[in-house]
Amino acid sequence: MRTGTKTALLIALFALFYLMPIEFRALWQPDETRYAEISREMLFSGNWVVPHFFDLRYFEKPIAGYWVNNLGQLLFGHTNFGVRAGSIFSTTLSAVLVYWLGTQMFASRKIALSGSIIFLTSLLVYGVGTYAVLDPILMLWLVAAMCSYWLASQASSTRQRLIGYVLLGAACAMGFMTKGFLALAVPVLAILPWAIWQRRFGELLRWGPLTMLVAALLSTPWALAIHQQEGDFWHYFFWVEHIQRFAESDAQHKAPFWYYIPVLLAGCLPWLALLPGSLVGAWRQRSQQAGSIYLLSWVLLPLLFFSIAKGKLPTYILPCFAPLALLMAHYAHSASTKVVTALKVNGWINLLFGLVITIVVLVVLAPWGVAHRPIYSGDEGMGVLCAALSFIGWAVMGWLSRKPEKGRWQLAALCPLALALLVGFAIPDKVRDSKQPQSFVSAVHDQLADSRYLLANNPGVASAVAWELQRSDINFYDAKGELQYGLSYPDAKSHYINADNFADWLRIHRRLGKVSLVLMLNASDSTPDKNLPEPDDVYRQGRLVYYGYDPKP
Repeated sequence: MRTGTKTALLIALFALFYLMPIEFRALWQPDETRYAEISREMLFSGNWVVPHFFDLRYFEKPIAGYWVNNLGQLLFGHTNFGVRAGSIFSTTLSAVLVYWLGTQMFASRKIALSGSIIFLTSLLVYGVGTYAVLDPILMLWLVAAMCSYWLASQASSTRQRLIGYVLLGAACAMGFMTKGFLALAVPVLAILPWAIWQRRFGELLRWGPLTMLVAALLSTPWALAIHQQEGDFWHYFFWVEHIQRFAESDAQHKAPFWYYIPVLLAGCLPWLALLPGSLVGAWRQRSQQAGSIYLLSWVLLPLLFFSIAKGKLPTYILPCFAPLALLMAHYAHSASTKVVTALKVNGWINLLFGLVITIVVLVVLAPWGVAHRPIYSGDEGMGVLCAALSFIGWAVMGWLSRKPEKGRWQLAALCPLALALLVGFAIPDKVRDSKQPQSFVSAVHDQLADSRYLLANNPGVASAVAWELQRSDINFYDAKGELQYGLSYPDAKSHYINADNFADWLRIHRRLGKVSLVLMLNASDSTPDKNLPEPDDVYRQGRLVYYGYDPKP
């Protein structure tokens, strides 16, 4: 196959995965609607220094991730794709860096290209890389940092080494301004053991101060600017977002030490069978192949760090998949009978995975399924069909990739394609009505737009309302959630209305105009609070409820 033809096929494949289906998937709350609204408010206000959410101070994350997301909405507009463009761009650029690193380490464009394809089609990378959160942006800076250090460590001249360490400092600065001190810890954890192993610790000590100086010079202007505007930012961000989240007994998202093992295994699909051999092979080649042990350190040390931390989320180990993809590609292209067996097993794993999930969809989750409460309702046959076809496609590609000869093992990259194209149409209404509030907001858009006052009891749903209506003046009813800190400021007190005070508040404020209340019911609640005043207009979609109160002099 000619190089031009291969390039055209890769571009088409990338478009089918990362471009075409994105606009047809509704935004998920709370994450995607949150980041959509924060960036919208930043673009509207022109304040690119202090993040605000519903015009409230929002100090959960630094600023650089919002900058990237801002550019997505600035370039592609007020669309689902525009919201996700920052994540997609970051993931794509990370894949380019994976390719560059593969050519430098293994002197093989074939390995480098396979590494990029494995990276882009790994389930965790694809799932998070097309989802509007800050983790893909952080991953980009961490991959850039590791590539920069490799450039410095392999430099043949002082000038090249200087460039490598300067780029390392720049990547660390951007990572720090995206998600904080974590972006500094991960490169150190991965680089330090390798530098000691390779007897480069002295070089690291000599050039390290330059990296720290560059990182400080790039991040200090914003750090000083936000301190000047909001003096409490660094106290909150350091103690609450770092110490409590990762170390203290009340850390968020607590999970056991082994939490990341199933995440890693599922995230490696459709390349799972390559995982054991690639890790073992890298360890066995530790004396002969400096690149392999560098990649192995990059996988294992951050993985161990996040496993020890009390707070855990699947997205935290996303940066580990860049080196893992290159290790898998290097292993897959090695001449060994064990590799041939692994590639055949990989095809069988994908075949069985696709068939098993298809059976689960048709026999358990479908309205005619054996589950006591099927996830699909009786009128969702098209959703069931799309879900089944998604995994039938996975199984078919697994079947075709069982024979490694002539590169057919690489057809595993197509296993998630049907899922990528159809998942937006396969979401059950029960999930949509609790996690994807855009359709609900569209149904009551006119009533919400005509309201003088908007209230909500859930920040995720409220952010969907704010983003769709392009207004941030949302008040909060009886629940603060992640907005507790922003609502604690004296100038934000009026944005929160306690349930006990709502009737009195409503009696006063509906004199000035229409009041709309949007509620997210708990899974155990069948109806809203019976103590709420009788509304003039009601609309319900699953767990989402709209109460409209007309003006009353």
